[in-house]
Amino acid sequence: MPTGACGINCDVCKLKLAGICSTCGPARSQEAEAKLEAQERLLGAPCPMLACARMNSLDYCMRDCKAFPCENFSMGAYPFSQSFLDMQERRRKQKPPARTPQGAAFTVPDEFWDELSQKKPEIVAGVSLSSVHPEGGIVVPHLGREVLVHPGKRRIFQKEGAGAWQEADYPLLELLMLVYLLNVTDEPVQNDMVSSSELKDAHFFQGPHVLKTAPLLERFGNDAAAFKAAARRLGGTPLDMADAAFKFLPFPKVPLFYLLWEGDDEFPPDLKVLFDRSVEKHLSADAIWGLVNLVSDEILLEG
Repeated sequence: MPTGACGINCDVCKLKLAGICSTCGPARSQEAEAKLEAQERLLGAPCPMLACARMNSLDYCMRDCKAFPCENFSMGAYPFSQSFLDMQERRRKQKPPARTPQGAAFTVPDEFWDELSQKKPEIVAGVSLSSVHPEGGIVVPHLGREVLVHPGKRRIFQKEGAGAWQEADYPLLELLMLVYLLNVTDEPVQNDMVSSSELKDAHFFQGPHVLKTAPLLERFGNDAAAFKAAARRLGGTPLDMADAAFKFLPFPKVPLFYLLWEGDDEFPPDLKVLFDRSVEKHLSADAIWGLVNLVSDEILLEG
């Protein structure tokens, strides 16, 4: 693999083509180990980015490290400009753009807010296993955190820990919160895991509606430890299955189960998303598809 831990693609460098310089490779690779030894021997000190990534058992700073961009980049002369690092820091605080399979941005219909406004908050909260906020709105547990759905303000809010509620500009989460609160039933969780192929609308989860697992495999297919760390930050409950498996609660009555098998010399990595059999009592097929997109994005952001 020619790309170094810092993100430089050595395959497009003339120094490598001419045999003057070799690639560092991902930080956990043998190429990286050899490069660090050579740097110590020839320069008296290793590349700080490569040494840090290897010490923290990461392959690529830009993909794998939650601290990127750190002082190893901003205080050095290379490999990136300060403008590039500022852009990375700014955009890493954004949520991924949520789009339909046709490429259109998700929108939240006004009639969803209208319908929720007409319902009694205490009844909705009781059925959805949520709570009524004393100042208005419904507080829904979501991936180890809380989301305030406020019909009066027609907005959703999030907070970290004991901080103040902050308006969340996250159309997919807003849409799914409304769909859940408007459609959740009295059906309890059945504690019976099934795959999408076992759902009554199994045909839906094909083609453009295939469940979003490919980016997770690219990031975690050979790094189950990082997957476990990301899952725990999202309130995931570990399961004794696969190489790494977790139960997530994006909604109190809609658990999702992610099962990861690391790749080896014989088999490529694999990841499965399973559901509780009761999921279709609360969500339609397109909402289930959107929810997997949301949870997969959150895992990637935490990883």
